[in-house]
Amino acid sequence: MKTTVEISDSLFESAKKVAQREGTSMRALIEEGLRRLLGERRARRNGFKLRSATFRGEGLQPEYEGAQWTDIRRRAYEGHGE
Repeated sequence: MKTTVEISDSLFESAKKVAQREGTSMRALIEEGLRRLLGERRARRNGFKLRSATFRGEGLQPEYEGAQWTDIRRRAYEGHGE
């Protein structure tokens, strides 16, 4: 869809330089910005943001390769009571 948007000259020039430097179009740059902004607002509206729960590790240990989740869970909680 075509539309006309008025923005300040300085913002336009800055955006134009970024688009040229990154080898993209103004359209792509504007669409990316709008998508990010709308996503942030949607996340704020929902009031929940999942925190990163990653850790540095070696991944799944070889003895658990192909194991069922119930077996892995049972071993993880082994000796911790019931």
